[in-house]
Amino acid sequence: MHQWGALVRVFAYLSLLTVGGGMAAFPELKAESVEVHQWLTFSQLVHLYSVGQLSPGPNMMMIVPIGDWAGGIVGAILVVLAFFGPTGLLTFGVGRAWNRLEAWPWRASIQKGLAPVSIGLLLAGCFSIAKGAIFGLDTAAIAVGVLLILLRYKVNPALLVLGGAAVGLLAYL
Repeated sequence: MHQWGALVRVFAYLSLLTVGGGMAAFPELKAESVEVHQWLTFSQLVHLYSVGQLSPGPNMMMIVPIGDWAGGIVGAILVVLAFFGPTGLLTFGVGRAWNRLEAWPWRASIQKGLAPVSIGLLLAGCFSIAKGAIFGLDTAAIAVGVLLILLRYKVNPALLVLGGAAVGLLAYL
């Protein structure tokens, strides 16, 4: 239970890395929770992220079990507050200031510069999780199949997660 301080520090820090979404923080989440603090294994983290994709609400709610494993119910609550609190407050403040700076000449330039940064962070997260989730031709085929389906059709991602789970059940049982 002495992990509470570390949980708050790590997840408050990760909160500020989520430019472009939770996946942007995934490489650092992996580094901190798997390599530095060893709260879980990389395989467990990948599984939690997958379940987070299926669950309703923000996919980063998958952080709750990490807090629970490292610090019990108090750890789970602290992780939620630490992860969503700083970003929520920062977004509120920046949003209010951004509206006041509508006529500011640099506003459009800043927006154009932030979009590629968020894409880069998102791709880094994707490559990071792929290292733990794709471990052979069969899992690579599933990943490519899901990508092609999403590029071609409008499909609820939760259905693809369930389909992937069914394929995994049939293939690896």
